[in-house]
Amino acid sequence: MSALEAVLFDMDGTLVDSEKVWDVGLRELARRYGGELTPAARARMIGTSMAESMDILHTDIAQPWRDPVVSVDWLEARVADLFAEGLIWRPGARELLAAVRAAGVPTALVTATRRHLVDVALTHLGAANFDAVVCGDEVDRTKPHPEPYRTAAGRLGVDPTACVAIEDSQTGVASALAAGCVVVAVPCEVAIAEQPGVVVVDTLELLSVDGLRALVAERVLTRARSRPAR
Repeated sequence: MSALEAVLFDMDGTLVDSEKVWDVGLRELARRYGGELTPAARARMIGTSMAESMDILHTDIAQPWRDPVVSVDWLEARVADLFAEGLIWRPGARELLAAVRAAGVPTALVTATRRHLVDVALTHLGAANFDAVVCGDEVDRTKPHPEPYRTAAGRLGVDPTACVAIEDSQTGVASALAAGCVVVAVPCEVAIAEQPGVVVVDTLELLSVDGLRALVAERVLTRARSRPAR
């Protein structure tokens, strides 16, 4: 069986149920401006950058002239307070992370969330559980661009094609696929369509280290079979 070189975890909606925390902050921000965030607009924000999310929010409440920097600063300060109150692990996430660590497989946290908020989250997730952390404000191009996952693999010194990335959004899935990772999607707030190169599961409780190793081995075998004979 080919080696699994690393497991790369998204954070919001994948390891922790923090999308609901963001829900609180975003709805409070909209109300602060005298508006109400619609469910459709909130769904479009999943997996996007902060700048994109603020554009969606401001357009949704018919105030496109709002300064996104001011909005982000208020939102992130509020979310930091909510993060500090505690985060809820997604089903099976804590156990899978512990199993990967126990197996000696390197891990990375790859998130579009900015570093100062990630540092708060890591007090609950355990900073020692990750050999590398890549945050949204530490890359030039965030998800869906492949740079976040390529950066994580580079920091770990591994080949991204021998890594499994675990994501909950289509934006994150696109980033990991473009980086060459084997991708497991565990939808949280929005559905993820079946697509080549992506294994969709209902819960992380269904995953094991051996199962992740098998996914990498299957890719290697598939590629070997597709090579033209000499």
